[in-house]
Amino acid sequence: MQQEQQQLVRGLKARHMTMIAIGGSIGTGLFLASGGAIHSAGAGGALIAYAVIGFMVYFLMTSLGEMAAYMPVPGSFSTYAGKYVDPALGFALGWNYWFNWAITIAAEISAASLIMKYWLPGTPSILWSALFLIVMTGINLFSVKGYGESEFWFSSIKVFTVIVFIAVGLFMIVRIMSGASDDTLHFAEGGTAVHGGLFAIFGVFMAAGFSFQGTELIGVAAGESENPAKNVPKAIKQIFWRILIFYILAIAVIGALISYQDPSLLQSGIESIAVSPFTIVFEKAGFALAASVMNAIILTSVLSAGTSGMYASTRMLWVLAQEGKAPKWLRRIDKRGVPIAALLVTAMIGMFAFLASLFGDGVVYTWLLNASGMCGFLAWLGIAISHYRFRRAFVAQGRSLDELPYRARWFPFGTIIAFVICFVVMIGQGYWLLQGGDIDWYGAAATYIGLPLFIAVYAGYKIKYRTRLVPLKECSFENE
Repeated sequence: MQQEQQQLVRGLKARHMTMIAIGGSIGTGLFLASGGAIHSAGAGGALIAYAVIGFMVYFLMTSLGEMAAYMPVPGSFSTYAGKYVDPALGFALGWNYWFNWAITIAAEISAASLIMKYWLPGTPSILWSALFLIVMTGINLFSVKGYGESEFWFSSIKVFTVIVFIAVGLFMIVRIMSGASDDTLHFAEGGTAVHGGLFAIFGVFMAAGFSFQGTELIGVAAGESENPAKNVPKAIKQIFWRILIFYILAIAVIGALISYQDPSLLQSGIESIAVSPFTIVFEKAGFALAASVMNAIILTSVLSAGTSGMYASTRMLWVLAQEGKAPKWLRRIDKRGVPIAALLVTAMIGMFAFLASLFGDGVVYTWLLNASGMCGFLAWLGIAISHYRFRRAFVAQGRSLDELPYRARWFPFGTIIAFVICFVVMIGQGYWLLQGGDIDWYGAAATYIGLPLFIAVYAGYKIKYRTRLVPLKECSFENE
C-alpha cells in the first residue's frame, strides 16, 4: 500500500482549527436552551452556572491542548488515556466517545427534519432525515479539508449571528434602538437576579454542561492539522474569549430584555424556534421574519453538529481499529485520506438509531440517547485524568517543560478543579430525582445508564487483558 492509503491527511489549516474550536460549543444550547436556564434560575443564576461550567471547560481544553500540541493524534484523549493511565481506560473512552457521537448523529438528523417542518409541515420526516444523512456523510467523504471548510462556514454563520444579537441587544439596553418594553430592565426583576435557589442553579449546571460538549473536538482534529504545534494552541486560546463573549454576554442580554417569568422561555425544544430567546429579542427590535432567519441559522447549527459528530466518531473508530481494539478492516483509508470503512459504519449506526426512533414510541432511541448523555462528561473526566498523568510522567522522566509547544496554566490546580466540577455535574444529573417524594427509578436508570455501561466496558477489557496502571517512568511520549 502507498503511504496515503495508510495514514490520515493533515489538511486542516489554522482557520479551520480556530473555527472548529469556536463552533464546538455554539449551538442549540445557546440558541434555545439558554431561555429555559434563565426561566429556571433567573439571569443571574444562569450566568453563575454558565460561568462555572465555562471555567471548567477552559481548564479542560487547556489540558487537552497541552497534550494535543505535543502529540497530535486522531485518537486524542482515548490514546492519551491508554498511554498515560491504563490501556483499559483508553479502550473504554474510545468506544464511549464513538457511541456518543454515533447516537448524536441520529439526534441531529431528527432535529433537522423537525426544523424543515417549520416551513413544510406536511412533508414526511423520513425524507428529510435521509437527505441530511446523505449531506453529512457526503461532506465527510470528500476529504478532511472538505470537513474543515464546511465547519468554517457553518461556524462563521453562528459567530456572526451571536455578535449581531449581542450588538442589537446592547443597543436596545442603552436605548440606541427601540424595543425594550418598559423603562426598567428585567435583569434584577423582583429585587434579585437569582431565582429558584441553589437547586435551580444546579439544574442549569446540567444544561450548561451539555451546551459546551463538543469543545473537545479540537483534540481529535489535531491529528489532521497542518501544523498542530502552532494551530492547536492558537485555537485553544480562543476558548476563554468565546465563552466570555458568546455565552456570558448573550445570557446577560436575554436576561435584561426578557422577563425570567416569560412562559415562552420554557419552550426550549427544536420545535420551538419561534420562541427562541434570540427570536424574541430580534422581534422586539423590529426585525421582520426573525423566526424564519433563526430557523435557518439553527438548521446550519444542527448540520454542523451532525457533520462534526460524524467526523469525530469516524476518526475514533479508525484509531480503535489501528490500535487493535476494533476489527482490522475498519482501518481502510481511501486515496483522499478518508477512513472510508469507519465512516460508512458510523453513518449506518446513525441511520439505525434514527429508525429506532420511529418504532415503539421511540423507547429504544430514548434509552440510547440517555445512555449517550453521560458520555461527554466521561470524556471530559478522561481528559483531566490523562493530563494529570501526562504532566507527572513528563517531569518524572526528566523532561523539560520547555519542550512543550503549549503549556496548560495553573497545573495541577486547574486540572483538579476541572475534574471535581465535572464529576459533581456528571453525578448530579439526577438532582431532580431528589425533589419529589418518591424516587423515579425509571428516570434514574435512564439518566445514569451510560455510567454502568462504561464501567462494564472498562472492566471487561481490564479483566481480559489484565492491564494495569502505567508506571510514570514507562509512559511513552512517542507518536507511534
